[in-house]
Amino acid sequence: MKLQLALTIALSGLSACALAAVSPEEAAELGKTLTPWGAIQAGNAEGTIPAYEGGLRQAPAGFKPDSGFWVDPFKDEKPLFRIDSKNVDQYADKLSEGQKTLLKKYPEYYLDIYPSHRTAAYPKAVVDATIRNATECVIQKDGLAVDPVCRGGLPFPIPKTGNEVIWNQQLRYKIGTGYSTTSSSNSWVIDSNGQVTKAAEQATFEEMPYYQVNQADRDPLMYARVFSRNDYPARRSGEVVVLSDYLDPLAKPRRAFSYTPGQRRIKLAPEFAFDTPVASQGGVTLFDELQMFSGSQERFDYKLVGRKEMYIPNNAYKFYFDCKQDEQFLTDHANPQCERWELHRVWVVEATLKPGKRHVYSKRTYYLDEDTFGVGLYDAWDKSNALYRSMFLSGVQLYDKDIPYNVKNVIYDFNKGMYALVNDALKGGYKFVDTPLSEREMKPEAIVSRVTQR
Repeated sequence: MKLQLALTIALSGLSACALAAVSPEEAAELGKTLTPWGAIQAGNAEGTIPAYEGGLRQAPAGFKPDSGFWVDPFKDEKPLFRIDSKNVDQYADKLSEGQKTLLKKYPEYYLDIYPSHRTAAYPKAVVDATIRNATECVIQKDGLAVDPVCRGGLPFPIPKTGNEVIWNQQLRYKIGTGYSTTSSSNSWVIDSNGQVTKAAEQATFEEMPYYQVNQADRDPLMYARVFSRNDYPARRSGEVVVLSDYLDPLAKPRRAFSYTPGQRRIKLAPEFAFDTPVASQGGVTLFDELQMFSGSQERFDYKLVGRKEMYIPNNAYKFYFDCKQDEQFLTDHANPQCERWELHRVWVVEATLKPGKRHVYSKRTYYLDEDTFGVGLYDAWDKSNALYRSMFLSGVQLYDKDIPYNVKNVIYDFNKGMYALVNDALKGGYKFVDTPLSEREMKPEAIVSRVTQR
């Protein structure tokens, strides 16, 4: 009853500027010509992108459940071909500006292109909620807010606007109904001289209240919450950051807290948003580009360009679990032997800074895999329209949990000639818990008390 009342109140606050959901006739294509989450069911005409046939749900030999590591089901596959500085122009229409810049600038860099596999699979409850959302979920406040009725599934399986695609990215299913955690998620920065520096070693906890539909104590507007404790370097050991994001960031902006052992108190950190650099990632990443996009869309106009075929870093089990930490880095870029690239259809969104708004970027482009809305590519340009940063966010299907997982990424800063590798959990793996913690256990005070008494 309390949850219903809260939803009613939230709905009344979000009523302005709502856009209608798709028609029943359009939604009827979900599960037919479209997958339940709106991807094109068929493969491409050339046969280089296969038809969707249910995703990857069977674990390969050698997989150990709950180990935090997933065995590569494609480890015996060989590349179909290689893209490098000599033939980059031949494939330019399927590459991002960041990929082309790296290939042309560094002749030793290359992309090994492997057979494409559409491995994404979701639990039935998420599929059912996504199909329901197609005709019931609406976007509000000129694209900046989402109706909380959408909870439990992808909000816009048939997106009509750039804002809807970005909301799909924000609300993608990548954790489960409980939470995920890492005991040691490392971030590395490689400077212009090729010097590798560990920027952080974090114990990270992440949950998606958006998918915890049976958890009555959750704020119905909260869609994501994460906290991390940093243990490296020694001078920053014990620092804790807590972030909570909401479906209406205009009414409820990001709630951020920080804890510093030297001060021994928790304080609000409203600066952990938009173009504030992320210290734990060496300043190479901004708070609103965590995993390509994070937070409010209010400073940019988002235009949906459409779908196209691109080479993206998908099914990257080798990069996630097999390449050793010191094998991942070369002087100017990540080790291409660790990466895996496949041809997939992606949603393309172009973002342009709104007049009168402040940001270090003037323009951004997002390429999001149509099956996951997470895996993909991202480019950002500075005020002089020069390419500033590019990110490659790779993904793996957690075949025992029906979760398309995508957190490990490489981001290149072309202005400074450096790059960072983020969310490397090779030391302890990625762990998932099906049962959510109570709201009392998730309060910032309780979190800080728990992690500082470890």
